[in-house]
Amino acid sequence: MHTTITPFTLTAWKKERAPGGRRRQFGWIGISPEFGEIHVVWPALPHIDSVLVTEVRGGAIPAATFEVRGLHVELLPMPSLNRATLRVDDTPVPMRRNRWGYTRRGRSLRLTYQGATYRLTAINRHAYTLTREPADGTPGAVITARQSGRGKNKKITVHADGLVQPADLSMATLFAGVERAVLTKRGAVRAACTRMFDFWTETYS
Repeated sequence: MHTTITPFTLTAWKKERAPGGRRRQFGWIGISPEFGEIHVVWPALPHIDSVLVTEVRGGAIPAATFEVRGLHVELLPMPSLNRATLRVDDTPVPMRRNRWGYTRRGRSLRLTYQGATYRLTAINRHAYTLTREPADGTPGAVITARQSGRGKNKKITVHADGLVQPADLSMATLFAGVERAVLTKRGAVRAACTRMFDFWTETYS
């Protein structure tokens, strides 16, 4: 199914602690006129040591999860792009990116799902696009998400150019609950400096 979607808004929410969970939960919730309610949450249940997951669910979109594992996750507020696993409707989605990319497009996260190629690109720290590339006569689509406001007034405005598939919207909204800083120029420089410092430390320790 491909459809034109009406712009919609996701609003921020949080819980003091999820039932049966050990960590406070955060998320976004909103309604797409075409795809129904969309709910993004992290860390998603069940809470497991050394595992951090963001999950998106909705009435007419496939469920998707973004998961990171390792001891370092206990220090993360939300999943990051490093050593992550993405699944859409329980199907693994391969991801790759050029850590040394100079341009926005060069730093983009590349994804492949059901034969389609996607590109997640940072506009800035609070905005990004998910692009599905045209292929085999099927036109592409670009979904843009922009965060604004502070505290309880935080929101994300979502709009799209082109005909959108359910999986497009699932992945696009999922990344609202993922740390995307390394896709920005400043974040990429900071990450590169950290990698070089770690390498120097390991080499001369």
